[in-house]
Amino acid sequence: QVQLVESGGGSVQPGGSLRLSCAASGYTDSSYCMGWFRQAPGKEREGVATIDSDGDTTYADSVKGRFTISQDNVKNTLYLQMNSLKPDDTGMYYCAAGPVWSGDYYCLSPRYNPDYWGQGTQVTVSS
Repeated sequence: QVQLVESGGGSVQPGGSLRLSCAASGYTDSSYCMGWFRQAPGKEREGVATIDSDGDTTYADSVKGRFTISQDNVKNTLYLQMNSLKPDDTGMYYCAAGPVWSGDYYCLSPRYNPDYWGQGTQVTVSS
């Protein structure tokens, strides 16, 4: 049974930083995709950043240069370092995982749809 547990959300002022963590367990395939997604109130869920088992990454245009996705394979933990936060970054952030291919879409595709999801952690950026 795959479990993804996020932590690290909170409230921060614009320009501040947060680091999200996702503790993963139960996923046994050596090839995988993991990522961070977010959903703001009244908006559709969107991909923020993904990383495949080779360590290749992709980012939404809105976070490029500000966010960094990384993983610690020893601790089975996924991270999202978020710097220079903006009010538009406010939302529920979800950790997700799955096989490298979701139907016709590879892990790094904007249309990739993971199989497993965490419960989410709230990020609020406000002055």
